[in-house]
Parts: sequence; C-alpha cells; structure tokens
Amino acid sequence: MTRNGGKENDDESKKKIQIEKKSKDNDLKKLARLSEKKVMINYQTGPNGLSEEMASKRLAEYGLNEVATQRPTPWFILLIEAFKDPFVYVLALLMVVSALTNDFEASLVMGVMILLSVGIRFIQEYRSQKASLALKELIETTCGITRDGVTTEIPIDEVVPGDIVNLSTGDMIPADARFIWTKDLFVNQASLTGESMPVEKLVQVEEPTAEDTALDLANLAFMGTDVLSGQGRAIILKTGNDTFFGDIASNVSEKRGETSFDRGVKNVSKVLIRFMIIMVPIVFLLNGLTKGDWGQAFFFAIAVAVGLTPEMLPMIITSNLAKGAIKMSKKKVIVKELNAIQNLGAMDILCTDKTGTITEDHVVLVKHVSPIGDNCKKVLDLAFLNSNYQTGWKNLMDHAVINYYEENNLAQKIGHVEKIDEIPFDFSRRRLTVAVNNEGHQLMITKGAVEEMMKICSHVEINDEVIPLTDSLREKMLTVSVDMNQDGMRVLGVAYKKEVHDTAIYSIEDENEMILAGFMGFLDPAKKSSITAIKSLHEHGVTVKVLTGDNEIVSQKVCKDVGIEVGQVLLGNEIETMSDEALMEASEKVNLFAKLNPMQKARIIALLQKKGHTVGFMGDGINDAPALRKADVGISVDTAADITKEASSIILLEKSLTVLEDGVLEGRTVFGNMMKYIKMTVSSNFGNVFSVLVASAFLPFLPMLSIQLLVQNLIYDVAQLTIPWDRMDEEDLMKPAKWNTGNLMKFTLSIGPISSIFDILTFLLMYFVFHANTIGNQALFHSGWFVIGLITQTVVVHIIRTKKIPFIQSMASIPVTISTICVIVIAILIPDTALGGFFNFVALPTAYWKWMVLIVLAYGIAVQLVKTIYIKINKEWL
Repeated sequence: MTRNGGKENDDESKKKIQIEKKSKDNDLKKLARLSEKKVMINYQTGPNGLSEEMASKRLAEYGLNEVATQRPTPWFILLIEAFKDPFVYVLALLMVVSALTNDFEASLVMGVMILLSVGIRFIQEYRSQKASLALKELIETTCGITRDGVTTEIPIDEVVPGDIVNLSTGDMIPADARFIWTKDLFVNQASLTGESMPVEKLVQVEEPTAEDTALDLANLAFMGTDVLSGQGRAIILKTGNDTFFGDIASNVSEKRGETSFDRGVKNVSKVLIRFMIIMVPIVFLLNGLTKGDWGQAFFFAIAVAVGLTPEMLPMIITSNLAKGAIKMSKKKVIVKELNAIQNLGAMDILCTDKTGTITEDHVVLVKHVSPIGDNCKKVLDLAFLNSNYQTGWKNLMDHAVINYYEENNLAQKIGHVEKIDEIPFDFSRRRLTVAVNNEGHQLMITKGAVEEMMKICSHVEINDEVIPLTDSLREKMLTVSVDMNQDGMRVLGVAYKKEVHDTAIYSIEDENEMILAGFMGFLDPAKKSSITAIKSLHEHGVTVKVLTGDNEIVSQKVCKDVGIEVGQVLLGNEIETMSDEALMEASEKVNLFAKLNPMQKARIIALLQKKGHTVGFMGDGINDAPALRKADVGISVDTAADITKEASSIILLEKSLTVLEDGVLEGRTVFGNMMKYIKMTVSSNFGNVFSVLVASAFLPFLPMLSIQLLVQNLIYDVAQLTIPWDRMDEEDLMKPAKWNTGNLMKFTLSIGPISSIFDILTFLLMYFVFHANTIGNQALFHSGWFVIGLITQTVVVHIIRTKKIPFIQSMASIPVTISTICVIVIAILIPDTALGGFFNFVALPTAYWKWMVLIVLAYGIAVQLVKTIYIKINKEWL
C-alpha cells in the first residue's frame, strides 16, 4: 500500500513538473515571437536600459537572481539535515525504546550522544556554509548591464527583468533573455540540452513550430549557458527560479555524484547495521537464557547496539572537511564544494592547461618579423590595430601587443583610426578579424594561428612588395614559424586586405585572398615555481599531464623546462580518429596532448576516470570549462572567465601549482584522519561484540550494566572529537589516498580479535584473581572491565594512527594527546567517586592497578606487533 502511494505521489510530482515546464516553455516562445519593440514595451525598457530607480523596484519585486540551489540553506534545514544519518536513526530508536521501558538513565546518555553528534555536525556545516559564502564573495560573477545609457559590471544576482545585458566571449548568460543584436554569436547550451556543439544565436527567427521548444529558438538565451565566441545584446526576460534553469533546479535538482569515499562510508554503515541486526538478538538471547533476567538482558542488548553504532562518524567527516576548507582558505585556496577536498587527496593524475599554470602567465612580445624572418614594423602596427580595436575576450597575446605599443609610445604614430566591424574569434577558425578606417581607407586585419592563416592567404608582403604565395615561399615561412616555436615562442600570423567593402558589413566569407604581412613571436616562460611544484607532485604520486590547445613544439619545450617527461605527443586531429579503447590506453602513457579542442580535453579526462584514476583538471580559459566539469576536481583561478569559475570546485586566489600542492597534502590529511576514525571504530566494535558474547556465555551476571556500557561509549566518543586535528606522518602523504573496502575488512579481522583476547584476559583476571565471580561481586567486575576497556580503547588510537612506533617515532597532535590523558584520568578516577557510585561502580583494590598497567602495555605491544606484520604483508596501513 505504501509503495503504491509513494509511486502515485512521484507520478503526481512528475506531472506537476511537466505542466510547469510546458507553461514556462510556451511563455518564452510567445516572447520569442514578439518584435524587439514589443518586447521592450512589454518590459518598459529601451536601448538605454532601465533607470536605476526602476531596477531597484524590480529587484525588490522579483528578488535576487538566484536559483534555489544557489541560495544558502536556512539554519533549520541544516539542523534537520544533520539528523539524517542511519546511526542517528538507530540511536534515536534505542533511546525511545529505553524511555518506554523506564530505563531513563540509558535514554539520557543516548540523548546526549545524539545531541553531541548532531549538534557538532550542524555547527560545522553552518560554519562551513558561512565561510564558503564569504569566500564566494571574493569570486563574485558579474555581467555587463546597461542602465540609464551607461554600461557597468554588476553582480549577476542583481540582474532584473528588463535589463539590457551585453555579452561577449567567455561571459555567462545571467538569466533567460531575448537577443536584440548579435554578431557571430555562438553559445554553449550543453548544461541544459547535453548537446556539445555550440549554437548560433540570431535576432530574427522563423515562426516556431508546435514541436519546437524554447531551447530550439535561436533568439533566446538561457541562464546557465555561456558565450563561446562573438558578441550580443539581450533583454532579460526571466530571473531566478522563473528561469528555465531555475525551474529544473528547484523541481528536479540533480544530486552530485558520489565519490568513492562516499560509497565506502555508505558500505561500512550498511555492514555495521547488518552486523548489529544479527549480533544484538544473539547477545539478548544468550544473556536472557543464561542469566534468567530478560529485562536486564534486553537493556544490555540495547547498550551493545549503541556500542556498535559509530554515531560520531558523520560529525567526524564533516569536521574534517570543514577544517580542511578553512585551512586551505588561509593558503589562498577557495573550496566551493567540501567533498572536493576528498577528491583532491585521492587525485593521482593532474591534467593542466599550459598557459598561466606552468608558465608565467605574463606573455611578452619578443619578435615581429616578415614572412621570411626579418624584423618588420608593419606587422607590429597591424597586430596592434587588431588587438586594440577588438571588443571580445582579449587574450594574453592581445595584451602583450598593446603593452608593447604603450611602453614604446608607438600608438600616437598610428594616426586617426575608426573601427568599422569585427569578426570575433571562435575555436574552429582560430583567428579574429577587425575592420578599421585608417586615414580614409578601409583595412581588414586578421590575426590567428599560423596554420589557419596560411589557408586564407594568397599573397605575402616582403620588403613592401606584395607577391603571390608560392609553395617554396610557404615552405620557407613554415620554417621561420617552426624555428620560433622551437625557441619556445607562440607564433601568430598577421594578414590584411584593403578596400574589401564600401559599407561596414564583414563576414567570415571575406577571410580569403588575404596578404600575409608576417609573424608575431610571444614568449611565456616556464615558472620557476612550477619546476619544484611538479617535482613534488611527482614525488607524492601525482602524474602531471598537459592538455593544451597550443602547438606541440612550444608545449614540448615548456614541458621539458618544468620537468614533465614527454615521449609521445598526441594531437587533436589524431585523437579525433581514435576509438575510446585506443585513446584510453594511450592516455595513461602520454603526458602531452596538444592542439586540443574543448571537448577533446573532456574526453581524455573521462577515459582516464574510466581507467580508475581520480583526475584533477586545472585551467582558466573558456575552452577549459567542459574539462573542469568532467574532472573529479575542477581547479581554476579567480581571474578566470565566469563560466570557468562556475565549472570549478576549487578556485585558487594565486595561480600556482605550489598552492595546489599544499591543497593535495591537506586533502590527504583530511582523508587520512577520517580513515583513522573509521578503522579504529570498526575494528573496536568488532572486537567488543565477541568479548561480550564470550563473557555472556560463562558469567553468572551481565559483563557490564547497560548504563555503564553507555557511559564508556560516551566518554570514548567525546575523546574522538579531536581526531580531525591530528597530524599525518610524512610518508602517509606521499601517495594518493584511495578508499578500499576490502582492505578495511582485512584490517578489522586483523586488529579486532586482539581487543577480544585482552578483554577475555581482563575477565579472567577479575574472575579468578579478584574473585569477582558472584552476583554480589559483579560491581567489582564491572568496574575492572570498565577501566581497562576504556583505557585500551583510547590508547590504541595512538598505535593505529601511524605506521611507526607510537610516542617514539610518531607523536599525535596536542589535542589528541590531551584528550587521551583526560580519558585515562577519568577512567581511573570515576570508580572511586560519587559519580561512579551513581553508575554502580566500586573502588578498585590497590593490586588491580599494576595488573591494569600490565594488560594495557601488553595490549599495546600486541597491537604494534600485529600492525608490523600486517604492514609487511599488505604493504599498507591507513
């Protein structure tokens, strides 16, 4: 009945979503049909945009331009989420059962455990969200909005319906909009449609058919998409949750895929709960049958169930991640998604773009030569006109040309220049054209990749003479270009054509029969810091691969300079013809991939992931966005394009691999501390249950009262709260941190039985040496096992946390050490105090303490020996 009801609710919800989607789709289609004038009237706007007063009113009316998933989660939702954990559910159920059966002390202790786990987890999540929001302010995404005739950059969340937005290459589209002007505008709509090919956007479109959706209409733009090339102006139609993207986000928001760590924790949780379901009834029946007191047996079984519940696990994980994010923020690393820290620690391959990450990101113009390699001033002048008067995304080479001109005071010699038109850069043509009026003449200037420029040139200019481009000249020119490449230079060709049109109408078709003026040589030297950072990443088990759109000769030189071994080089055109199987094999061996387009970068990353690698990608260009989305860890910088930052999970405030290396080590520390708690808890619980079963079989009374067992668990749990602040041994940070459930079970079966053996030795000690073998003396037995059990459980943390000999070769952090000392002191003092009396403990005889020290020492030595053997056989520990 419940299942059918649930299905009906799901179906109803899906129908509702479909109706809302259809309504929104029809609304946008109606707006797409209207003329530009009617749309402006409809939104009470004009070519000069809204007034600031009107914009403020609309912001108050429509709210911030945010979708549900972007808004901070309210504190009460975070609090509810903190309760959503299987172990908390188990504890809550046991607490209710205890309360209903009048075991109020046990119920109180369990309540404290729940409050500790949930409360600390909530505080950490709340602090993390606040820190994350504060950090995101540093990388706030903006867009160019025209208001009162003035275009300024404003935060995307302040955009309102009726605003006029100006778009160019690299911009994110801030909301759903209708184009009123475009120029060779191509948009990536993959985030909404899944279609990787860019879509051309136009002002006028044919009448949409009934089959067409709003996404099919070329004069509409949508929130969450981005401009790949070209320019445009548009009227904002819908913002926030009213957008197409907002509708998807609020109704069917996709959860981020689980990491291997998430899956591992979930599997461990399932194993422990199943173990509990099997073992608790056995403990209950065994004690009930042997002792005859079914009530006491029931309460004891509940206490055992609590003992098997690692209720602090979610809190420990959250604390680790939050601490890692805060620590990384101090090292100029913004963590947008907490889970990215785990992936950073597990990363074994880092794919990186070349420019700005392993190079200085300060390109300088070093050569401007004719087609045959002689110095040529005209090439420089033409390149300046192209770079200075283009309005799209100015790359590093554009800035290098402009800076060279300014530094040498050359701009004043150009004369009067008036821009006429522009054909923006795109990734298929790999060139950019600007048309200007210079001294009464129309001049079309094109700048771009040498290979692409060769295709559109029919003549060359040498020593002020224009001659046809012959095969021998072409060969000579290619030699000049290659020689510059081998010197580490990035080379661009510059061509021109005069008096192409009488009017200001230029298109891609005009890029032909041009005159090649020469080449520009740019140098972006390798960073010195990259050399040491890459060496360190290699030493820490991270393979560095370069994925670049640049040519292979320059890229090989840079790789050689920074210490990346390059044997085979794979080019984009070769990759295009390779099957996934062939590329998958090659991608593991090849360290340099050159002349790649954006989708090829993403494909290589996907295939490396398929091979079982955890892959990070570091880039800052528009063409890096697909790869950043695909990678396990997308890493960008705060100066990157809007879409690039949005696609990243980690943002560096300093463009440096050294900073990233710190992040990798912090990620491994976080991962290692989480694994310490998981391994200690699982192995300890496993051993304790068998100890209880043995004790229950031969003792005439319960091995410990339920309230005593609960108090022991509570003290131990509080002590474990310091684990996130522990340090990791240097050698444990030398390789990627990978989750392995099989190894966890192996670890548990190796360490767990040792605690059972020493528990049994404690039972024998109390039974035969101190004669705590009658119901009258059971309080003495309980006190003796409580003290040894709590101390051994706490001390073993120091042995398990390191491969080395604890206290001698490796010391835990101060918080962990202090918490251990506190637990030992509490364990020793509690039986002889009024509080101990409240929990039915009694003072222990003086002779007990030397036995206690002996058992604790013997237990520590035994665990250390087993650990040494385990490491020798399995070649791993944490």
